[in-house]
Amino acid sequence: MSSIQIIFLIASYFIVLMLISYFTGKEDSNDAFFKANKSAPWYLVAFGMIGASLSGVTFISVPGAVETKQFGYLQVVFGYFFGYLVIAYVLLPIYYKLNLTSIYTYLRDRFGRVSYKTGSIAFLISRVVGASFRLFLVAKVLQLLIFDQYHIPFTVTVIITIGLIWLYTFKGGIKTIIFTDTLQTLFMLVSVVITIAFLASTLNLNDISSIYTNVKESALSKVFFLDNVNDAQYFIKSFLAGIFITITMTGLDQDMMQKNLTCKNLKEAQKNMISFSIILIFVNILFLVLGLLLTQYANEHGIMAKKDDLFPTIAMLPEIGILTSAFFLLGLIAAAYSSADSALTSLTTSFCIDIIELDKKPIEAQKRIRKRTHVFISALLVVVIVLFDAIFKDVSVIWELFKAAGYTYGPLLGLFALGIFTKIKLKDTYVWIVALIAPLISYLLNSYSAELLNGYQIGFEILIINGLLTFLGLILIRRKQN
Repeated sequence: MSSIQIIFLIASYFIVLMLISYFTGKEDSNDAFFKANKSAPWYLVAFGMIGASLSGVTFISVPGAVETKQFGYLQVVFGYFFGYLVIAYVLLPIYYKLNLTSIYTYLRDRFGRVSYKTGSIAFLISRVVGASFRLFLVAKVLQLLIFDQYHIPFTVTVIITIGLIWLYTFKGGIKTIIFTDTLQTLFMLVSVVITIAFLASTLNLNDISSIYTNVKESALSKVFFLDNVNDAQYFIKSFLAGIFITITMTGLDQDMMQKNLTCKNLKEAQKNMISFSIILIFVNILFLVLGLLLTQYANEHGIMAKKDDLFPTIAMLPEIGILTSAFFLLGLIAAAYSSADSALTSLTTSFCIDIIELDKKPIEAQKRIRKRTHVFISALLVVVIVLFDAIFKDVSVIWELFKAAGYTYGPLLGLFALGIFTKIKLKDTYVWIVALIAPLISYLLNSYSAELLNGYQIGFEILIINGLLTFLGLILIRRKQN
């Protein structure tokens, strides 16, 4: 595809999103922006959450990692399912019972103001980092395919990328996102299926059974790593990490929970969560199959691209055809923006509700403050993404994303676990100290694990370790019961 064709495709796509925004954003109220008036159909939320959960990182990094990680990521995905059960039957009942807009309000009621602010700040850091990783990836692809040809700096690419999200979310917020995410998830899944079909045909795999046989017989399709406990991909570590990644990055994350809290009631929110968790397993299998076929195609045709460069490089080859290239771009943009738009909205929500406590501001000023916050968060994402461009080179972004999550979500895991499963009261003033020390100790353990633990390599389970350290640290500052 030429750069002009790519620009036209992207422009057409965003015109559709703007039309959705126009019709869903007519009610420019804070209640619609934050909670969609609690009227979103559960099945739309469930389908849209697929795209928001996967994002452009999964779209690019999971297929790109198959060459070195095989299908080991599926061990984490199996853990996801059990994590979603915890969310559906432990966390959602609490959130609905308390009728929360921001889930971190729970920490204020349970422990106190400092705990509340600590949890909110931990989320803001976590989501800024996570959203920036996702947008960094799509911005790099757009830079490669379009903007480099016009000598446009990467910073400008990032500003355009964030600006487009702001345009279709600044009025409708989460109400708009429920519908745009549904459309974007559809584009993403169609893109994956079309690309698999093309690659299978090229590799002389002419039906589903031959694709299945090819995957089964390939050394790259190894799922379970059970031989070496020191391996970062060892099954138990990956499976448990998947459970806790889901609990924290979905259940304790304002972004993902804000969508669930738009459902009419708890029962519909639980139906959304369970159906979504089952579908997500099969969608991730699709991405892994895609990665295997991409790797085989690259090996057969002497293509040297690796990791996150593999899918974009192959998808934009002239011999791939304009249809496949177009759907790749649509899928990538849809995957990236379905995650990033809700991240921008949830960051705005958390900052307004938790940090500046919008409900305590004069009613006539609340909408203005919300809109200014939306702009501020957009600018912050631009700065962080540009910094990432200077830091991360030749990496699979999804693995860096999970590493970062292990440090940033650990304090949230410890705080919520202590609040839900114990009756302990805390010396609230000191909570922030524990939330700083636990990630620092976790980082040191991770850095020196091989030396300290006789060759054992810490993988995704750093999140569990971080949460446990936070939990134990909080017990040390418990308040004596009378």
